[in-house]
Amino acid sequence: MFPFFFDPTMMLLIPALLLAMWAQMRVKSVFARYSAVGSRRGVTAASAARAILDRFGLQNVPVDRVGGNLTDHYDPRDKSLSLSDSVYGSTSIAAIGVAAHEVGHAIQDSVNYSPLKIRNTIVPVVGIGSTLAFPLFFIGILLRGEMLMNLGILLFLGVILFHLVTLPVEFDASNRALRVLADTGILSTDEIGGAGSVLRAASWTYIAATVMAFAQLIRLLFLRGMYGNRD
Repeated sequence: MFPFFFDPTMMLLIPALLLAMWAQMRVKSVFARYSAVGSRRGVTAASAARAILDRFGLQNVPVDRVGGNLTDHYDPRDKSLSLSDSVYGSTSIAAIGVAAHEVGHAIQDSVNYSPLKIRNTIVPVVGIGSTLAFPLFFIGILLRGEMLMNLGILLFLGVILFHLVTLPVEFDASNRALRVLADTGILSTDEIGGAGSVLRAASWTYIAATVMAFAQLIRLLFLRGMYGNRD
């Protein structure tokens, strides 16, 4: 029998890994393509974000600059929006689309969007669970302890829940972004298509992460069956 750290169930992860690799290449490619296309109005992503936030009465949400590439995010803990170096001062369609997406999260927070509230609530628990799930499971294999294996799987179910809740949060933020960009005229009708392409490409990274989580869960269940009933 194969040792648990190199067993045939690892083959289950290959399709998910390939999807994740494709999603990463796709988002980088599409972002690079539309980063080279400037918006007609010539507003920066930071200015666009500020204008949309103000439109929704979110003057208290600052728009900060953060280092890195595509490290853009909205932090519901301190109600702040951070745009990466490649986005903040850019006037490209791609940058404005990304900025508007993050503003979409701020809007979700302001209207108490349920999936976002659920995600924010479970983040601390999921963080602990994702850290402990695999160590507990594999210690259970080493010690032939079914309870530890079951506990590892139970904790990993929290990770699955996090990914499932993340999907509607991200999709909704993108939809809000595209609607408000069109309503405000920050981007013209044909430019909206480019921003939409960027956001759809980005959504595949979340889909890939969810697929990977399910593949990991299936692998754990297979291993549970292989090693859980040894005498």
